[in-house]
Amino acid sequence: MARILVTDPLDPAAAEALRKAGHEVEARKLSPDELLREIPHYEALLVRSETKVTKAVLGVADKLKVVGRAGVGVDNIDIAAAKERGVAVVNAPLAASNAVAELTLAHMLALARQIPRADASTKEGKWEKKSLMGIELQGRTLGLLGVGRIGGRVAELCKAFGMRVVVYDPYVDAARAKELGVEKVETPGDVVEVADFVSVHVPLTPETKHLVNADLLKRAKKGSYFLNVARGGVIDEKALHDAIKSGHVGGAGLDTFEVEPLKESPLASLPNVVFTPHLGASTHEAQSKAGLMVAEQVRKVLAGEKAEFRVV
Repeated sequence: MARILVTDPLDPAAAEALRKAGHEVEARKLSPDELLREIPHYEALLVRSETKVTKAVLGVADKLKVVGRAGVGVDNIDIAAAKERGVAVVNAPLAASNAVAELTLAHMLALARQIPRADASTKEGKWEKKSLMGIELQGRTLGLLGVGRIGGRVAELCKAFGMRVVVYDPYVDAARAKELGVEKVETPGDVVEVADFVSVHVPLTPETKHLVNADLLKRAKKGSYFLNVARGGVIDEKALHDAIKSGHVGGAGLDTFEVEPLKESPLASLPNVVFTPHLGASTHEAQSKAGLMVAEQVRKVLAGEKAEFRVV
């Protein structure tokens, strides 16, 4: 039996599955200092995105065998330190794919039909049909920067709307592009030059930080919209603000931000920008799947079995 600590909200079914496997599971909300004091007593740690599993935390976690992240991104976990300490890191990369893809579509439709502005205006007693003229997705071009599980699902959904889909992803070969029914191009610039909507679906790494920057935005099709339901930092928010303010870029839909939780942003003053507070995986279905999936991965590591979604 292992002692397992859960520090972020998880579906209760995840803890129950681990208890049925014979483990002791404790769910506790801890401050960073409290986590440093408590982690030496546990063999496994389950988190979402709020808990920061730092080098300092891993450095005192003498019993720790595995960290489970109930979601895809592991940027809140010091992967290098975990590897150095021999601590496995597992995640649940499949759980939220559809939820994130559907939120991407929600942002696209909100921008295309000016839904937030129309809602606010109508509730104020106005009837501004002429000034709220929108566009249709059918016949438009979607550009994807990254076409993994989530990007692939976005492509599938957008093709159902009658959109052309152009993608840049150095890790996707011609056969996969053909399978998805998308057009593969060689550079991010090739995407933004033709796309009416550009959506990023890449992890935040040193290579992808500010992938969408001032230079790339200058190459964007005039009036195009940019979407980030991936990770804050992939888009340079200042550069995006300037591009929208100048009228070159039509607007943006952002679910993730360079600093979270978001307190203030110059983008918030722009009427053609839609914000959501990192809701990509925030559906009942996605959270249930993420909890159960990461619980199973943690169980396998503790049992000495092969975990399919092991990061390190």
